[in-house]
Amino acid sequence: MVRLDVYADGFLIADGARRRCALGRAGVVAEKREGDGATPAGCFALRRVHYRADRGVVVRTGLPVRPIRPNDGWCDDPGHPAYNRLVELPFAARHERLARNDGLYDLVVEIGHNDDPPEPGAGSAIFLHIAEPNHAPTEGCVALARDDLVAVIALLGEGDEIRIHIGPHLPPLRAGT
Repeated sequence: MVRLDVYADGFLIADGARRRCALGRAGVVAEKREGDGATPAGCFALRRVHYRADRGVVVRTGLPVRPIRPNDGWCDDPGHPAYNRLVELPFAARHERLARNDGLYDLVVEIGHNDDPPEPGAGSAIFLHIAEPNHAPTEGCVALARDDLVAVIALLGEGDEIRIHIGPHLPPLRAGT
């Protein structure tokens, strides 16, 4: 079993390797709310990988995989029954488009935050995805450089988890300190 550890100071640790990551513009919080710009703290299942086959993305992982289609969206409307679920566009309620032009969602891992069942307003569309080149803050997701994300996804299989910590990564103590 692989567990990804994410720390509020912008690091993800997987398989002993530390990688820089981007987090929500409002930091990491214990109580996530829709639209707050924060990354939720906690331990969450990694559900499946969504990828852009039309952009030549090849996925190697033990997680379930699903190609992103041009009409895929994700409902982020707390008042809609499909809240925090994959939806087909056009979709009348508020949503996010998965087939983005900027490439950030060319490779996405669905994080099992607020999905079993979704609680209206407790946050939606929390993903592990490709970071902007400067690792700019996200709207609440965890984002890695493309090559780092590819390497991390290759480690993952069903039953694996991501643990998002409110505090920073602390190096191990040396003997005698």
